[in-house]
Amino acid sequence: MQNPSAPPPVLRPSDPPTVPLADVAAHLGAVSEASLDGVSARGVTLATADLRPGELFVAVRGVHRHGAEFAGDAIAKGAVAVVTDADGAALLAGAGVPVLVVDDPRAVLGELSALVYGTGADAALPPLLAVTGTNGKTSVTHLMEGMLHGLGVVTGLSSTAERHIAGEVIPSRLTTPEASEMHALIALMRERDVEAILVEVSAQALTRHRVDGLHFDVAGFTNLTHDHLDDYGDMTAYLAAKAALFDPARSRRAVICVDQPAGIEIAATAGIPVTTILTPAIAEDPTAPADWRVEIVAETPTGTTFTLTGPAGSLTTTVPVIGPHMASNAGLAIVMLLEAGWEWAALSRLVGDGRIDAHLPGRIQRLSGDRGPALYLDFGHSPDAFEKTLDAVRRVTPGRLVMVCGANGDRDTTKRADMGAVAALGSDILVVTDQHPRSEDPATIRRALIEGALAARPDAVVHEVTPPEDAIATAVSLVGDGDAILWAGPGHQHYREIQGVRTPFDAAGAAREALRGGGWPAPD
Repeated sequence: MQNPSAPPPVLRPSDPPTVPLADVAAHLGAVSEASLDGVSARGVTLATADLRPGELFVAVRGVHRHGAEFAGDAIAKGAVAVVTDADGAALLAGAGVPVLVVDDPRAVLGELSALVYGTGADAALPPLLAVTGTNGKTSVTHLMEGMLHGLGVVTGLSSTAERHIAGEVIPSRLTTPEASEMHALIALMRERDVEAILVEVSAQALTRHRVDGLHFDVAGFTNLTHDHLDDYGDMTAYLAAKAALFDPARSRRAVICVDQPAGIEIAATAGIPVTTILTPAIAEDPTAPADWRVEIVAETPTGTTFTLTGPAGSLTTTVPVIGPHMASNAGLAIVMLLEAGWEWAALSRLVGDGRIDAHLPGRIQRLSGDRGPALYLDFGHSPDAFEKTLDAVRRVTPGRLVMVCGANGDRDTTKRADMGAVAALGSDILVVTDQHPRSEDPATIRRALIEGALAARPDAVVHEVTPPEDAIATAVSLVGDGDAILWAGPGHQHYREIQGVRTPFDAAGAAREALRGGGWPAPD
């Protein structure tokens, strides 16, 4: 396992094309006082730490400092030119390399990267499939990848959890990488003969230009729930950020879950052809019209069986995780592949009357054995994720349900009380602990969760336990055979971020150790 304190590597093609700097300037409408003759670029980066000789350094204004202040380091490492704004150019007098001046370097980063790496809308690329929404993005991308593998397709993937390139697995930095990294990653995937590329697209990726320069063949939408209001202020602005993906400039066609009004609104306003899908078990209006429907057939501790019915036909299959929302994710994944051009007959033969073979990292991952309490580890960190996952566990649990959770520091504080409320209402016992406090006081974060829990349910049984290793051990001590524990927060991550430092932390290992300490089996 990679050291979690070290950032994952930035990936680039091994033999990138070279683009004359004069062409770059002309394409961007950039101004430069230096001669550009004979200078070419073979890459783009925002960070001096991962710059390679021959690349362009893009200097943008940050929260506290301007990237141009670090241009000297970039030039010393081999940057052939700097792209920046007028303020940055003023800091670069006598830089020794050409300085290309544009109004907003971040806004042109995607277009610039597409030009340098040859990955723009007109490029010869494998099918590009994007998924946006508050929850479910990682599950849908990994489910699509599992089915494509079953069809013999070589895949590339970029998700919150991991990057995959023709079988190679690399940890992720951001849900969606910066535009320079995204285009370099796609260029590398093309170089390695990837045949389909699956990408999670966050709201921040859309508003911060991280997917600029890309044109997706199919874009999917899962849901919109309370999260990221520290960035967007209200749900209307948050929805508008997501809806930007469903524009002809970004995508060719869409598959939209219409279980909520947000999905219905996106489907109605999208500027591209739309196919809709509904899961009555979780829909606000189970009778709403949709092209495809996902009907739950059976739920067990190891999976959810559903029937998907639509214009191409009907199939029944099982997704290897619990919960109607996971069946919804699987249905969306199947229809997105159909819309991207894979044949219904092939998809039906692959999964019909069988089981979808896919690994969903840290998504309702069962860590316990056949005997004793069931223990699930999940990445959920929003009220809606808590609610849906608690409901999924409750539906397959004959006994009591214990919830272990924390909240992330330096992130949307407005959702913490709701997270605590949902956790208390959906569990029999709540254990509140720490997750990523970052720069905040962990006790303050825990207090917000506990106050929300007790406001919603004054008689709730709430334990405050830290560190997380002790919290999961406490939870195990409170349960027996037939009970269940849901530990929400850590998911696939192998670290905790405390005061700017990523500290190694193995939540799955801690959970298994707690089970064994309680006398229960815990398979490796």
